[in-house]
Amino acid sequence: MANADFQGAVYDKVSEIRSRSSAAPFLEYTLMRRGNPIPRSILLVTAFYLVAAISAAITQKNLEFISFYLPFFTLFGVIIAFMHKRVGFPKGLLWCLSIWGAAHLAGGLVQVPEGWSYEGEQSVLYSWWLIEDRLKYDNIIQAYGFGLATWLCWEALRANIHNRFGRKLYPSFGPIALAVFGGMGLGALNEIIEFFAVLNLDNTNVGGYYNTGWDLVSNLIGCLLASIIIAARG
Repeated sequence: MANADFQGAVYDKVSEIRSRSSAAPFLEYTLMRRGNPIPRSILLVTAFYLVAAISAAITQKNLEFISFYLPFFTLFGVIIAFMHKRVGFPKGLLWCLSIWGAAHLAGGLVQVPEGWSYEGEQSVLYSWWLIEDRLKYDNIIQAYGFGLATWLCWEALRANIHNRFGRKLYPSFGPIALAVFGGMGLGALNEIIEFFAVLNLDNTNVGGYYNTGWDLVSNLIGCLLASIIIAARG
């Protein structure tokens, strides 16, 4: 009986050492990031282009941006800041999200030069054909943005698993699939927001059913590419 107890104690000690050796570096990394504010450089860059976008929208009398997209953009920023405080997103992800915000705002406000091909009546970046009748600026930004959303979901899921169970989450098929589904869900939420814009505003550049379908396809491509990168990084 004493021998069995001794063997059990040895097994528990070995398991504890293994657990510490695998989780300690990740725990240290998480604790260093958790609760940190968003870097000042990212805040300054984001604030700069947001002020520029608001000024441009007022000059252009862009009611869609002022009354609809600006409040949602602000809400999105607050949610990211709240999540970052609890999760501790990598600095690279925060920079990429800020760049996405700039690209998104530019897409609805920056006019394309005369002679450039675009779809619809509004000659802005979101309507610009990068490849005639094949690929728009809109498609690239959708794929990029919701690829980032997948990365964000992955970081949130990984931090949650570690904080609850003390385990490092590896990018196996199941967790990666959950992150992809999360990214796709956020993409669908974006389409719902655009749908409400169509219902409440007279003149939008949202597009019709065909455009919504291609937006969702672009979202899926971005989410899948992000999942491949996450899995490759390990």
